[in-house]
Amino acid sequence: MVELFRTNDPVLLSWMQARLAALDVPAQVFDMHASFMDGNVLAIQRRIMVDEDDLALAKRVIVEAEEIARGERDPLD
Repeated sequence: MVELFRTNDPVLLSWMQARLAALDVPAQVFDMHASFMDGNVLAIQRRIMVDEDDLALAKRVIVEAEEIARGERDPLD
């Protein structure tokens, strides 16, 4: 598995997992428990991991998230 993205934003994390699942890209979240044990401070970010074979497709989700954040795309599309 390779790291796709890391964040402490639970909404973004949940959205990315849902989008990856919609694209049939298996993903796992690493460091979830470490982040909780640390009091959920920003020191330990959660990592979204995907298979290396799915990395190119999964990176499209990051582009999509950036477009939504800039207001260039409707999140409901």
